[in-house]
Amino acid sequence: MSTHFSGDGVEPELAILSDMFRDTTCTETTAPEEPTVDSLRDLQQQLTRFRLNYKFAIDATLTKITILREEFELTHDYGPIEHVNSRLKSMESLLQKAVRIGCPPDIDSIRDQIRDIAGIRVTCAFVSDAYWVAEMLTSQPDVTLIEVKDYIVAPKPNGYQSLHLIVQVPVYLSDRTEMTYVEIQIRTIAMDFWASLEHKIYYKFNKAVPQRLLEELKQAADAATELDRTMARLRDEVAAIESAAGS
Repeated sequence: MSTHFSGDGVEPELAILSDMFRDTTCTETTAPEEPTVDSLRDLQQQLTRFRLNYKFAIDATLTKITILREEFELTHDYGPIEHVNSRLKSMESLLQKAVRIGCPPDIDSIRDQIRDIAGIRVTCAFVSDAYWVAEMLTSQPDVTLIEVKDYIVAPKPNGYQSLHLIVQVPVYLSDRTEMTYVEIQIRTIAMDFWASLEHKIYYKFNKAVPQRLLEELKQAADAATELDRTMARLRDEVAAIESAAGS
């Protein structure tokens, strides 16, 4: 697969589209065709429609989360969800990842192999809330749980913690229904603060972070874990006091 991102003043996205066109028109017995403006425009429209499907999947999943959030707040006088964010991977980022992981340059392969095109992040107050949200979402009959990566029970070596779910949700279009992948990351406020800071540091140093900072980041991750435990213990103590007072 070609890996030319840009050259001679060509925008990166169009250069990658050109590579995709050449790769998809090449066979074992024929040389790749050179793309025309019309062929590139058609490919770009296909990818735009492809990404739009993931936007609809985000919208559908956000609706589910909003319903759970509001229902729980009304019936239990408590909100387990603090913040919700979403992002749709840009076309350039999507195509670059396809090249990076060696994904064949066709929409079906990208759909099957890249499962974080649609992303949602749910921030909770407590670790127990993170698992509750995951359970409530994945127990819905039209949500199919594909994969779980529990970085809360088993944090990454750098200290990163989060609960990652890959699910499929139905997207109802005018002529068909498509089961679409959505990545859902669920974490506590402390975990989210640490992950945000870690991301900014890695970006600042272009991933070449000094060892001293890496060690301090790991210490900060351990401190965030201890903070989550302390806050959960305080919550339980307050609940016990209120229960004893009401009995």
